[in-house]
Amino acid sequence: MARVVVDVMLKPEILDPQGQAIARKLPQLGFAGVSAVRQGKRFEVELDGPADEAALDQVRTIAETLLANPVVESYEVRVL
Repeated sequence: MARVVVDVMLKPEILDPQGQAIARKLPQLGFAGVSAVRQGKRFEVELDGPADEAALDQVRTIAETLLANPVVESYEVRVL
């Protein structure tokens, strides 16, 4: 059994209002030195078998089909 992580983030050219709101609030909470925040999503996918290339290709297809909107989001698949 293997666990794969899919991190989904807005593409850099897409405005991230939630990330901007967090970045604006940080100085008020006493956190200095943060110039920007980007908000994203993390998915953990447990596989029945090993995380071989075929399984990772299937997870990439899942990410493209269901987990991410490829128009505005990018994703990264990695094995834990």
